[in-house]
Amino acid sequence: MGTASEEAVKQLRILMEDVDDESLRESYRNIHQGYPTETLLRFLKARDYNVHKSHQMLLDCLQWRTQNEIDNILNKPIVPVELYRGIRDSQLVGLSGYSKEGLPVIAIGVGLSTYDKASVHYYIQSHIQMNEYRDRVVLPSATKKQGRPICTCLKVLDMSGLKLSALSQIKLMTAITTIDDLNYPEKTETYYIVNVPYIFSACWKTIKPLLQERTKKKIQVLKGCGKDELLKVMDYESLPHFCRREGSGSGRHISNGTTDNCFSLDHSFHKELYDYVHQQALVKGSSAPIRHGSVHVRFPEPDTEGTKIFDTLESEFQKLGNDKA
Repeated sequence: MGTASEEAVKQLRILMEDVDDESLRESYRNIHQGYPTETLLRFLKARDYNVHKSHQMLLDCLQWRTQNEIDNILNKPIVPVELYRGIRDSQLVGLSGYSKEGLPVIAIGVGLSTYDKASVHYYIQSHIQMNEYRDRVVLPSATKKQGRPICTCLKVLDMSGLKLSALSQIKLMTAITTIDDLNYPEKTETYYIVNVPYIFSACWKTIKPLLQERTKKKIQVLKGCGKDELLKVMDYESLPHFCRREGSGSGRHISNGTTDNCFSLDHSFHKELYDYVHQQALVKGSSAPIRHGSVHVRFPEPDTEGTKIFDTLESEFQKLGNDKA
């Protein structure tokens, strides 16, 4: 850290020490997991080191967490298992491994996610649960293993199968992205985008200039499945299944018959997450039966930049649709 950022962290830490609401303080502890400096830095980066704006952003985040009981979301399983499996098959996200520096590698099947097996509230709940499990279980475990704070991850976005029909999911994607931007800022070190079809290339030219400079620096659009470039930062075992073979796309299974698909509920990451949430529910609820029904989380309003980006994306999709008509 430079002198200016050290001073900003110091000022923000003093402001956070003045928070006297115990529920907010507890939520803050859940966020920083014993590493407050790194957490304060994330919020400062998200607001270009403006201490006042960073402080307000962090307070807003804590208020959102307490109002929506986010600190308890890991003891609220999605049941029955058939419903959860449907969500996993249509919201393609998973942990494929770790980078050579020990950062979790999160794979996201952007193009083939359909979000059509459950209500919006279930998908939001599932997304937040993965965020919280990452921050409260995966990252602390990686920190212990590496012997240094691991507070961020890498994301590999698979664009295989991206179609104009994705337009119908823009509102849900806006909600998910806004939740991440406002409440889980600067958790991603680098975004690698692979298996890029024409529709993405056409939209990317229009969207890229709208992004903030720090966001642009994080995004790398790779050639083909990105295997060669990704092997520079992670071992083969940590490559998402859709990056292991040129033209393989988001295949459900690797050719040798083993299930290495990190999106599947049968993958070790999702099994561990599923078991963890159920165990937490039993601990917190003692003998009470597990309730059915989704957790309703209030969606924050997107900021001006986010609104502009999604409006532009919607417009570009419609143009492409008209060109094909």
